[in-house]
Amino acid sequence: MTTKRLRVRRLAAALLTAPLLSPVLTTPAQAQFGGIVYDPTNYAQNVLQAARALEQINNQITSLQNQAQMLINQARNLVSLPHSSLQQLQQSVARTQQLLGEAQRIAYDVREIDLAFETTYGTASTTTSDRALINGAKERWQTTVAGLQDAMRVQAGVVGNIETNRAQMSALVGASQSATGALQATQAGNQLLALQAQQISDLTAVIAAQGRAQNLEAAQRAAAQEQAREQRRRFLEPGEGYRPGNAEMFPDGG
Repeated sequence: MTTKRLRVRRLAAALLTAPLLSPVLTTPAQAQFGGIVYDPTNYAQNVLQAARALEQINNQITSLQNQAQMLINQARNLVSLPHSSLQQLQQSVARTQQLLGEAQRIAYDVREIDLAFETTYGTASTTTSDRALINGAKERWQTTVAGLQDAMRVQAGVVGNIETNRAQMSALVGASQSATGALQATQAGNQLLALQAQQISDLTAVIAAQGRAQNLEAAQRAAAQEQAREQRRRFLEPGEGYRPGNAEMFPDGG
């Protein structure tokens, strides 16, 4: 029982008992005094009805207060999170994508890769000149070095994103812990998931760049073996041999 209701009941009890203790109530119920008829029973009923009406009013006030508090809570649940890490995460992803897009020589393109393995990394032709074989080996070596450089550049970019990710994670965790409503807590959780997705994309980029460098190195070794086989075949192939000819000591007759 609330304090307001207790006070109302005490007031009603006091009003009900007061006429009974008064000397006037010792007279008959319909006693005449100053032209006014006093009925203690009617008076008690009126007081009780007033007390009940007052209690209903207090109940309505309490109900309105509860409804107001519910509206306040609903308003809090609809308040958006003041912190947003979307721009920073998008910038980190864009930096990594830019590094991948700057891949030298053989890029991350299926057609370009197929073309390179049909030509530069293809089978050594028996009709290719020695100079062309040497130039092809040099080109493959340069491509392998470029692939290793690209992998290290991507790794450096991902390492540079670590500090940004750390700052955003700290801000999002703080915003989640101080969230005033369900919407803020949900938005903080979604942004933490976005941060995790960005970190996974960085990891994927590193693995792809490292795998590209390793594959280019392996392709270079395979092409070098094929070229060495062709050069050995040319070296061991029988030639025309030595043909003697006329030699002149002093061709000018001097």
